[in-house]
Amino acid sequence: MLYYLLIALLVLGTLIYYFLIWNYDHWQKRNVCGPKPYPLLGSYPNLLLRRQHFGDDLQDIYKFYKTSQNYVGTYLMRTPTLLITDPQIVHEIFVTAFKHFDDNDVGKLIDTSKDPLIAKNPFILSGKEWILQRSFVTPALTSSRIKQSYQDIPEICREMAKFIIEYGCLGINGKDLALRFTSESLSSCVLGIKANSFTPSRLPISENVNKFASENVAFTIFTLLAGLAPEILKYYRMKFFPKDCENFFIDLMERAYKYRASEHFARNDILDHLIKAKEIENLSNLDVYSHTMTFLIDGLDTTATVISHCLLMLALEPLCQDKLFQEVCRSADNKGDLPFTTLNEMPYLDACIHESLRIYPPGLWSTKCCTKPYQFRNKDGSILSLQKGDSIIIPIYALHHDEEYYAEPYKFKPERFLIENGGVKRFRDHGIFLGFGDGPRTCLGMRFALIQCKAAISSLAKTFHIKLNAKTRKEFKLDPKSFLALHAGGVWLDFERR
Repeated sequence: MLYYLLIALLVLGTLIYYFLIWNYDHWQKRNVCGPKPYPLLGSYPNLLLRRQHFGDDLQDIYKFYKTSQNYVGTYLMRTPTLLITDPQIVHEIFVTAFKHFDDNDVGKLIDTSKDPLIAKNPFILSGKEWILQRSFVTPALTSSRIKQSYQDIPEICREMAKFIIEYGCLGINGKDLALRFTSESLSSCVLGIKANSFTPSRLPISENVNKFASENVAFTIFTLLAGLAPEILKYYRMKFFPKDCENFFIDLMERAYKYRASEHFARNDILDHLIKAKEIENLSNLDVYSHTMTFLIDGLDTTATVISHCLLMLALEPLCQDKLFQEVCRSADNKGDLPFTTLNEMPYLDACIHESLRIYPPGLWSTKCCTKPYQFRNKDGSILSLQKGDSIIIPIYALHHDEEYYAEPYKFKPERFLIENGGVKRFRDHGIFLGFGDGPRTCLGMRFALIQCKAAISSLAKTFHIKLNAKTRKEFKLDPKSFLALHAGGVWLDFERR
């Protein structure tokens, strides 16, 4: 009996092993080089092992192959994924050949019928649907509407400074502080309500964002299963939003819309656009909530990440902080505030934020899907013909830290992005800066996110000397425990009043 059991286990183990490796010759058949994949783990072992961040795995492959290959065949567990190492091809994918790569690969994981709150989010939609929904949201983000929404932000900045002073200036969690700011500013600018974020209590909005963004264990497991058996996506897609999280945001938006309806004047802000569009387009409440959720998803955690990392780098580089302080003082009005127009005309502040985005981009990589056949040429002249459905990954973090393009890539040097040095456009046009993506699917909320970042950082730099707390690690390293961009060990800061 034991003999037959051992035979059965051996057969089962053999079948599982061959299931795990049977398609690992996918790129070899297409004459594409790449690292030898591990059974189950594929080319990125730290998706499961967590010895280093997934972004570091991408960077390791990028560094090894970039001088010899324009693209590399890799496996996301068992899913074949083409990793791009050549910036010119990156620019093609995002811009010049966009019509061949106009879908984001992450959309394959989402069932919009199960997740009404992200059903209208252009980032996860494909085909003509993303164009339609993008055209709906874009008019909400005109300069005039962003300017109108900005009116409350200077007061929110003062509340943030008061919070720091009242509840202790030492050992402040930079990410938590930034989340309080984005929770309050988005509640005000998008929902038209106060969130009362600057209190010692926990933040319901950011807690619920974390539930689906960084603590969504069930969806993470499903994503790994889809990498192991991609065929599963043809038959089943898991709900992304936890139900209690979904209910929280629906209730929040219901209250915000009812409050706005009780007012008797137009604000010409983001919420005003959504309410008018609802009437013109005859949209359901849930449709409008989904559009509103696009702003909240795109602006809460990602913008807070940029703010906290920029504060970290200013604390690490006091000379850069002094330059920024001087620019802020020159630009402030008689009340000490920075008007909307002025905030957009501060080159060093702009450079500080873009340099932070380079070092710690919120999106450490981008996944694209080939939607029309296309060809890439390799360094040896060979041609790779991509087919519809092929998955592509762009290693943004690796490109941003390539010393060929950025001298001293782990050094915070805002001067790289000053206009006299070519500005952001020079790097973006060469496919080596993708802080907000590029091309037709550039981040919709880019201008609004930049305004939030500039307001928060300039206000804090004007009011405080920003210093590192002893708990903060000085070297730039991604936290392997997080799937998102997060400084290892967290961002802990001390604030000293000027």
